[in-house]
Parts: sequence; C-alpha cells; structure tokens
Amino acid sequence: MYQLNQEKAIYRLNNRPRLAVTLGDPAGIGTEVLLKALADLEIGRDCNLTVVGNRDLLLKNYTSLQVNENVDFLDVSLDDKIKDKVILGVENSASGAASFAFMEAAIAATLASDFDGIVTGPIAKSAWKAAGHVYPGQTELLAEKAGVEKFGMLFVARSPHTNWTLRTMLATTHIPLSRVPEALTPELMSRKLDLLVECLENDFGIKNGKIVIAGLNPHSGERGQLGTEEVDWLIDWLEGEQKKRPNLTLSGLIPPDTMWVKPGQAWYGNSNVLAADGYLALYHDQGLIPVKLMAFDRAVNTTIGLPFIRTSPDHGTAFDIAGKGIADATSMKAAIELASELVNVRIGNS
Repeated sequence: MYQLNQEKAIYRLNNRPRLAVTLGDPAGIGTEVLLKALADLEIGRDCNLTVVGNRDLLLKNYTSLQVNENVDFLDVSLDDKIKDKVILGVENSASGAASFAFMEAAIAATLASDFDGIVTGPIAKSAWKAAGHVYPGQTELLAEKAGVEKFGMLFVARSPHTNWTLRTMLATTHIPLSRVPEALTPELMSRKLDLLVECLENDFGIKNGKIVIAGLNPHSGERGQLGTEEVDWLIDWLEGEQKKRPNLTLSGLIPPDTMWVKPGQAWYGNSNVLAADGYLALYHDQGLIPVKLMAFDRAVNTTIGLPFIRTSPDHGTAFDIAGKGIADATSMKAAIELASELVNVRIGNS
C-alpha cells in the first residue's frame, strides 16, 4: 500500500526522535501549514521528520516543494480516481479516503517501530464518513489500531507571555452534549485521572502534581439546586480519589465558570498565581473553549495512553481558506516541537 521513496532506512541517529507527520485532508490547510512549518530550519533540527502523504497530490497544489534536508517523504499510493477528485477547499469522499490512507500508513509504520511518534495533520470527520470510515476522530482510530482501551485527549500549550504550560484533559470527547451525564461514571473518571497522572509523571516529569477538576453543572450544581450529578456521586468520587492519592493535590469540584480564571492569569502574566499542573474538564467545550481563547494558534492536541507519542495542531481543515496562503503554521510547529520533546523524555526514561 505504501513505500518509502528514500533509499536510506529510517533510523534513530544519536537518539534523535523519529516522527511521522501526516498531511491530513489534502483539500484543507494541512499541507500548507506543514510546508510552512518545514520551511523553518529550526523545525527538524533536533529530530528526524518523515512526511506521510501522496506526492502527486502535494505537487498538484504546491508546485515548489522546498523543505529542509532533514525531511524524508513516505509516499502513500492512491488510486488515480481518488487523486483526480481531490480539490482544494472542497470536502468530499476522495479527500477523506486520502487522509485516512495517510493515517493508516503512519500508524502501521510507527507500530512497526519505524517511528517514535506521529504528528497528524487536520482531517474532516465527515469526509472520513463519506469515504466509509466511521470514527469520532483520529484519536479513536489511533487507539483502535494500537489496541488500547485506556486513552485520552490532552491539550497542551505554552504561553508566549510567561512560558507557563497549560495542560487540559477531557473526560469525554466527541459525543453530543446530551450524552455527557450518562457517559460520565466513577470508573471513567478514575481512568482519565490515572492517565493524566501518568502523563504528568512520564511525559512531563511532574510527580505529586496539582490537578484541578471541574464540576459538571453551573456552580457545580449549587448543592443539587442546578443539577444533581455532583451530590449524587462526583463529590464522593473525588473524596475517594483524594484518599487513594495522598501525594497528589486534587482540587474540585471547581465551578466551570471560575475554574479557568487562574490559568488565564498565569497565561497572560500574573506571576503570583499558583496555577495547577493539569486540568480535568468533563466535556469537550468545557475544556476547549478556554484553551482556544488563550492558545488558539499554538495549542497542541495529544493522545495519551498510546504506546507511541501522538500530537496534532489544535485546529481543523479550514476548507474556506485552503489554497489562499494565509493559514497560520504556529500550531503545527508547536505540535512537531512537543512531539520531539515528549519522545526525548520517553527515551530518557527507558
């Protein structure tokens, strides 16, 4: 299905992280932000990068491919019928089939130990579905192919103002808001907390950290007046976790409308604020609205719980601006840099 178009084998040189970087949906901005990132000679200076995609599609829209010499290319074979139907700015089944093939190739090569991690370009879930691949997102495909059941989404961003790092994990991800209360259980919350604790320790070197956990309802339920999940079980669950983990500082259940005040202050420059090492939000928008308000152009989506590192820029395909040359590559650069850092930590811990 795919082959390396380089004669030399991929290898770890002086323990440099080996990263596969997928193009994402070829009709979106993924290719543009990747090429802009790779034009920065600092990107790839400390790691070995291999772009995973289809060269014909890339050259169809970007006739001058100039990237630094540290970059290889894994050319994924696609049927001509698919390539002919991929049009910049147009979401369809062909672009979905192409981006899915890029992901499969990168995952297979990584599981075969050719790479230490994957940086994924943005995809459109609806395009995947149109191509016959029904997944809530790339995270779930990665977990399925890696054979793991315990995984999570962690969003990481480093403040350009203070250098403070925001780490936000989601207890539930790509499900309708109406399904969140039934999806949240003590078992799920404990699994997600386990993942966050392990990630802080193994990937960021933070032991016995401080984690803040959000309530579900406005004002965390106001003692059952604005929702009963907190008094029904969330408070008891948190107290149980605090007893089980005496070396951790677990704070909660913080009302969702005020939980993000200290992170915002730490992000924008109040050095007196003692913000937490990690934040656990209970559903998608509860965690990602504040992340994107603070760090829209530099946040990185990471999948934790996998046997390899995975990061991704925290933005979508942006079909409406594809091909216009105005897409911002900051988040893609941050995703590559963070993946390299996390691989180095794992290499050092192994």
